[in-house]
Order: sequence, then C-alpha cells, then structure tokens
Amino acid sequence: MSTPGFSDLTAVVVNCTLKPSPTLSHTQGLLDVAIAIMRAQGVEVDVVRAVDHVLAPGVYPDMREDVPGGSQDRDDWPSLAPRILDADILLLGTPIWLGDKSSVATRVIERLYGLSGDLNDRGQYLYYGRAAGVVVTGNEDGAKHVAMNVLYSLQHLGYTIPPNADAAWIGEAGPGPSYLDEGSGGPENDFTQRNTTFMTWNLMHVARWLKDGGGFPAGGNSRREWDAGARFDHPNPEYR
Repeated sequence: MSTPGFSDLTAVVVNCTLKPSPTLSHTQGLLDVAIAIMRAQGVEVDVVRAVDHVLAPGVYPDMREDVPGGSQDRDDWPSLAPRILDADILLLGTPIWLGDKSSVATRVIERLYGLSGDLNDRGQYLYYGRAAGVVVTGNEDGAKHVAMNVLYSLQHLGYTIPPNADAAWIGEAGPGPSYLDEGSGGPENDFTQRNTTFMTWNLMHVARWLKDGGGFPAGGNSRREWDAGARFDHPNPEYR
C-alpha cells in the first residue's frame, strides 16, 4: 500500500522532563523513537528541552511586558513560541510525577494558552490546522490520566488530535528501572513500540490532510465572524 509523502512536513518535539541538558532523559528516549520514524519519512523535526529555557509563569505572550501586577526580568517564551507555531505537528513528552504530568509540561501548556486567543488568517483560533500528540514515561501509575489531561488541553487550544495520539511506557510500580535503564524492558516492549509507531504515523497522516487542505476547514468556526454577529445556524433562543 502506498503512503503519501511527508517530506514537506515539520514537527516540534517538546520534552518536558525536569532534567536539564545534558542529563539523560528517559522521556527523550521514547520521544527519540517517534523522532526516528518521522525523520525516516522526511519530516523536519525540531527538538526542544523546555527546562533548558526560562519560561516565566503566566498566560501572556511575553511576561516581560504588559503584565498586570508586575513583569518578569527574563522570558524565553517569545523566542520559543515561533518554533512551535511554525510546526505542522506538536509532540509533547512528559514524565509522570505524583500521578500527573510534570510541572514543566504544565508551564508549557499555560504559555501555549497565552496565545490561544490569537487568530489565523481565516479568523479561526491560532492553533487550528496543526496535529498534536503526547508521550508519557515513568515508573508509577498515571499514564492514561496524563494523556487525557494533555490531549484535552491541546485540543481545547485548537490542535487536531488523531486517533491513538498517545504512547507511554511505565515500569514496575515504585522504585525501579526507568525506560532507558539496562534491563527495564522498555525499548523492547511491544505494546509501547506499537503505540508509539501508530501515534507517529497518525500524526503525520493528519498533518498531511490539514496541510493539503490549507488548514482546518473553515465554516462555522471563525471567531472573527462570530464577534461580527454571525451565528452559523445556531438557533435563536428568542424564536423558540
């Protein structure tokens, strides 16, 4: 069966580990599997380790200015955001801590939210026309909870979520080997291999459809037109 070409697609992979470079990141280890598949298909992949950047807390595009109550001295988000916005695919990776995504993943999503009110040239929300997925690692329960949380957040911002858009590996509950540790069984785990592969291909397929269609279809979803008075066949409660 022939598959469409993906060589004009771009992806950004944001690793939300708590470990700064060059410390070994098990989350990066699993993300590297998805990266290898995308690069084998010609996708240009940009890799970001978010903790290496100063991402000021807040939900404004630039926390150094125009911030009620005071500004931050440094904020790397304005230089990082264009790398995310330029990509057809966003793959966010996070470890599990206390059953939830990392604090770094929360910060990245909060900063993404700070741009969610902006519009594209169709009047749709800014993140329309892009595909997103999530990778989770850890040795405690919570992979599905984290995936639900992250994927909900990304679709709420406007990303398109493909089927099977999450992949995870968790070791035995409690202290023990992590994904890249010798003897963990993580890289050899068939369930994780399959889910990571399907997720990556589905991200590429959806990104291909969106790019070929010129973005997410317009119709009934323009914030600009809604604000101008359009109601897209929503029934008028005054005439029920």
